Amino acid sequence: MRILFADDHPLFREGVKPVLLKLAPDVEIIEAKDYPAAFEAARQHQDIDLALLDLYMPGMPGIDGIARFRASFPHLPVAVLSAADERENIQRLLGDGVLGYISKASPSDVILNALKLMLAGGVYVPPSLLDDARDGGTRPIAPEAGRHEALTRRQVEVLRELAKGLNNRQIAHNLNVTEGTVKIHLATIFRVLNVNSRTEALLLAQKMGLGGKD
Repeated sequence: MRILFADDHPLFREGVKPVLLKLAPDVEIIEAKDYPAAFEAARQHQDIDLALLDLYMPGMPGIDGIARFRASFPHLPVAVLSAADERENIQRLLGDGVLGYISKASPSDVILNALKLMLAGGVYVPPSLLDDARDGGTRPIAPEAGRHEALTRRQVEVLRELAKGLNNRQIAHNLNVTEGTVKIHLATIFRVLNVNSRTEALLLAQKMGLGGKD
């Protein structure tokens, strides 16, 4: 397994490397100190499993750097590990196809579990964005046989409620979360399942056997 890890702070890279080494016995970490070095590393190594990038590094401005990297290497999964916590930026990055946004303030076990989820094909949404303290699980669940994507347990719960024909308010009530949290989950579900509407998601959920009454 090869992980491209780009961050402009050497001491931080050294602190995170032990976490990355726990991902698999054969992990190889390719380090980069800025965006230009990350681009060069991605060009040199065609078999990288995940690119873990800091958002703000020398060479390119923030979100634009991530966008250019993804455009240059569209088949390379990208995750962001950053100290920045601007809600709009996180939502934009996730909406643009980044597999996850991890805060640098996260404990090492959270970082490790989030990376495992993304390597399994799932999408990691930070708790600060979900606004749901109870949604701490990151265990992926394959939504349908043959699919490479994955959903968290809470996202499957939301999808199951959607398959019953419930609206966002009803789903929020049943799961004891806010409507805003439901909307964020649904946005991620739509992207992971590659659907564009509630109707498409509902039909797919029923096909997956998630419909019907409890």
